[in-house]
Amino acid sequence: MTRSVRRTRRMLQLAGAGAAALISLSACSSSSDDSSAGGSDTSGSASPKLAGSVTVFAAASLKESFTTLGKEFEKQHPGTKASFNFGGSDTLAASITSGAPADVFAAASPRTMAIVTDRKDAVGTPATFVRNQLEIATLPGNPGKVSSLKDLTKAGLKVVLCDETVPCGAAAQKALDAGRLKLTPVSYEQDVKSALTKVELKEADAAVVYRTDVKAAGDKVEGVEFPESAKAINDYPIALLKNAGNAPAAKAFIALVRSAEGRRVLGEAGFLEP
Repeated sequence: MTRSVRRTRRMLQLAGAGAAALISLSACSSSSDDSSAGGSDTSGSASPKLAGSVTVFAAASLKESFTTLGKEFEKQHPGTKASFNFGGSDTLAASITSGAPADVFAAASPRTMAIVTDRKDAVGTPATFVRNQLEIATLPGNPGKVSSLKDLTKAGLKVVLCDETVPCGAAAQKALDAGRLKLTPVSYEQDVKSALTKVELKEADAAVVYRTDVKAAGDKVEGVEFPESAKAINDYPIALLKNAGNAPAAKAFIALVRSAEGRRVLGEAGFLEP
């Protein structure tokens, strides 16, 4: 074998070994990249296990939906407890700014949420998660023959409104203004459930409440829609509170409310998309 041939064979062997080494190095690099992307790396920090109670202050109109979501929250996070304080948003806001212990605030209007945010008692920017529209609740069978907002001004008809300081009352007044109507109710109530109860107990012939409340009442009342309600739709904001005693659970509850499951529950109750 000539020296030239031996040299050529040696060069080919070295070239083959180099290519094999390069392929091996490339495979190792690829494997390392896959691992660092999280495919098999279990060293990353997992979400902490939630425990304890989360206290939610929420508008009265959210009672049925949030009670359902509270049960779902406890199911998803064993060892937690969702506690609620439902009422007029203005009253709840005043309680929060006075130091009442709460983790989450869900209001029925941006104005009442502002009572809390203006005092720097909320964390971050509140998120609008649903909207709500007014409806007239009448006695079953609608004996007063109410078919419009104007019909509520008929003599002898006992009508109940929410107080103007609470969102349902402010919205009712906006709707009345849109229709250029004046109405003197037999009483002003401090939250929408109290106004609805007056009709359920037959202490009033009609009340201006939310469509969600009419739906929740079932056959205890009859609902009457009116076009002026489109001028008074309320946005519902939700926020984590600054002095939350259980911030991780509070954030998880807010996430549930804003999730697909939350939207489903709220939508079935009659709330509108934000």
